[in-house]
Amino acid sequence: MKVNESDTSGRFISILHKEHSKYINKNVKDEGLSFGLHPILVIIYENDGINQEKLAEILHLNESTVTRNLKKLEDKGFIERIKDKRKKIMKLTPKGKKTALKVLNCDCQWDEKLKEILTDEEYGNFLKNIKKICEQLI
Repeated sequence: MKVNESDTSGRFISILHKEHSKYINKNVKDEGLSFGLHPILVIIYENDGINQEKLAEILHLNESTVTRNLKKLEDKGFIERIKDKRKKIMKLTPKGKKTALKVLNCDCQWDEKLKEILTDEEYGNFLKNIKKICEQLI
């Protein structure tokens, strides 16, 4: 396979991100959840009672962005923010739990699509390599 000058990692990461975004949006649009909010919902599901600062750290976002997105999730009835001493902790509502599970299922279905393209070994290497890249860049 010949590599072109335009075959940079950023180009392909961008394409994958865009396609993943479209896939998730299509599958959760009836929930009123956009692609930008779904990672927050999933992280709260996986870390019940997480505070806003830790959430921002995990997502690599500034706190004001997280605050705006949490407000959207709260307004849509997915989460509740509970004041605990000086911090606000996040809890999913029953609607939020149901939707988080749906998003996680969509992510698994997305990975199944990737597994249709890649061998088991290639898929394992793909995950290992993108994880390594993320860990080294952060």
